[in-house]
Amino acid sequence: MITLYGIKNCDTMKKARTWLDGHGVEYRFHDYRKDGLDRKRLAAWVDELGWETLLNRRGTTWRRLPETVRENIDRDAAIDVMLDNPAIIRRPLLDLGDRRIVGFKADEYEALLT
Repeated sequence: MITLYGIKNCDTMKKARTWLDGHGVEYRFHDYRKDGLDRKRLAAWVDELGWETLLNRRGTTWRRLPETVRENIDRDAAIDVMLDNPAIIRRPLLDLGDRRIVGFKADEYEALLT
């Protein structure tokens, strides 16, 4: 079963969900805020994708972090920050079972899922 990870009210999440629904792709939605996220799963994603890929440095959550945290970010600190602030994780994260895809691009979803 495909799992779509993210936050319910995110515009990009809405686009991904609309695309999946419109193409008849079955998936389970996992809301980081509501359903949580465990360290083991997040660490595995970091190992696979890189913390730089998963950590959204463009949003307000990142800008609100103390400057000392932002300046001293590394793998372990990034995991801690993402666990404490799930909104800072780039989304959507599409878990296909054998690999994960971060972000939404309709053509990429098309190539992978149809």
